[in-house]
Amino acid sequence: MNIFSPERNLGLPILGALLGLSLIIGTIIVARTFVVVKSMDNVITVSGSAKQEVRADSARWTGSFSRTVTVSGMSTGYAQMKADEQAVVAFLTGQGVPSENITISPVFSNEIWKNDTNAPKEYNLVQSVEVKLDDVDKMTALAKESSTLATHGVIFSAGMVEYYYQALPELRVTLLPDAIADAKKRAEAIATSSGKTVDSIKSVSMGVVQVMPAGTVDVSDYGMYDTGSIDKEVMVTVKTTFSLK
Repeated sequence: MNIFSPERNLGLPILGALLGLSLIIGTIIVARTFVVVKSMDNVITVSGSAKQEVRADSARWTGSFSRTVTVSGMSTGYAQMKADEQAVVAFLTGQGVPSENITISPVFSNEIWKNDTNAPKEYNLVQSVEVKLDDVDKMTALAKESSTLATHGVIFSAGMVEYYYQALPELRVTLLPDAIADAKKRAEAIATSSGKTVDSIKSVSMGVVQVMPAGTVDVSDYGMYDTGSIDKEVMVTVKTTFSLK
């Protein structure tokens, strides 16, 4: 059989054409991929930050007062708690706290556990107190003066004062442009070393907000909100992607 018969030779040009077409398509795909990769390399992503010192403009303070009573003295204990509540309110209002800024819980009763099963049962009666003020200095002084309640026979336990900055949402927005500007400076420093310049912003995402004691260097990956200090430092971070040229 002649392998070079006209019937068989007819398939060779077709095969060649298919191979040539495949090479052209492959070249186009590679070239296209190269362009995409190259354009992806023409961006830089950096972080930027901005911070500002603020002073707390509101405060929250909590405490509690209690009595320990036996079952037989329960009614007397509740009467004592009522007198203690009146003494606490009188103290707070006497310090200039408006009554609407004072919240006192109902009486909670908890049995005191004892090893001696023959001992009479005793209960701890507790009421919690919450005070909110926009005057942080007054709140600080108030917490210190609460020890005078002992002179009225009140068994009072004072908690720590918590300080807050109410304008935080607005400040976050105010600091954003500065954080982006800081990111651009960092991007320019990096781009210059590679012979490129920073062009337009491609994307911006805001990171966590840090509310720290003034002068601290400690930050958290998940953000933080310090409530223990009056003077604070608010820092916002951004992750910004710039195009290069």
